[in-house]
Amino acid sequence: MSNGRAISTSVESGSVTTSAYKDFLALIKIGIVNSNLITVFTGLFLAMQLSGMNFLHNLDILFFTLGGSALILAGAAALNNLIDRDIDPIMSRTKSRPTVTGRFKAPPVLALALTFIVIGEVLLFSASSTAGLWGLAGVFSYVVLYSMWSKRKHVSNTVVGSISGAIPPLIGWAAVEPALGAGAWALFLIMFVWQPPHFYALAMRRTEEYRAANIPMLPVVKGFERTKKSMLGWVLVLFPLPFLLMELGNGFLLLATVLNIGWLYLALRGFRAKDDLKWATGMFVYSLNYMTILFVSMIIFSLFV
Repeated sequence: MSNGRAISTSVESGSVTTSAYKDFLALIKIGIVNSNLITVFTGLFLAMQLSGMNFLHNLDILFFTLGGSALILAGAAALNNLIDRDIDPIMSRTKSRPTVTGRFKAPPVLALALTFIVIGEVLLFSASSTAGLWGLAGVFSYVVLYSMWSKRKHVSNTVVGSISGAIPPLIGWAAVEPALGAGAWALFLIMFVWQPPHFYALAMRRTEEYRAANIPMLPVVKGFERTKKSMLGWVLVLFPLPFLLMELGNGFLLLATVLNIGWLYLALRGFRAKDDLKWATGMFVYSLNYMTILFVSMIIFSLFV
């Protein structure tokens, strides 16, 4: 019997540890952290390649930049979870967050978030002062401009939130080239314009949840047809942006244009869709693949510059 109790206690302890780990990953929104680190790395890598720097000789910059970015992203995400504790229980995709269930209390979450941001900023400033300043701008735009202000008050909240989402590649670029060349701003614009159709697709799938939480997302306030038109407009704006990165060659421009044509075709199909939610899901999945393929291809094509 004693052996059985010992085994049971061990299994239970392991379960608790696993649960706490999953809660921690949910708290810092690990998926968002990872996806943003891809764009940070892309900015850093392109700046090195286009400026002729040796990547392997500057691994310290890589460490400071990726480590610092990961920490400020995690800290900002945790603050967002704290801010949204009142609305998260209403939405199915957020109601199991540890800040909602009470598994993580507010004071330690706040302390952890601020600690992450401070340490992250120390690392970013170690890479370059400009990278550190852009890191602060990213935290401010996400936590204050988006989470605390526009998200609950304005239908333009998605566009405001796109500012913070477009800053990570600037952080990566600034760590190498603080002056920020034209390529850095090209990455910023691509990320900024990509986000509205991406998040509007998600908002369409969660319209009733956003309505119940009184969040003025575009599909809630203006309806699906207006949202589809807006998504189409943003996709069209993407078309010329890859040409700001002509240094990457014709192969990249061709691939980016094909990706844009594919997204445009899918966006146009939305006006004939019989199932709006199924179409929105397809748009959302395409947007994820679009961004992954586009940014990975930037890294690959930059090797042949």
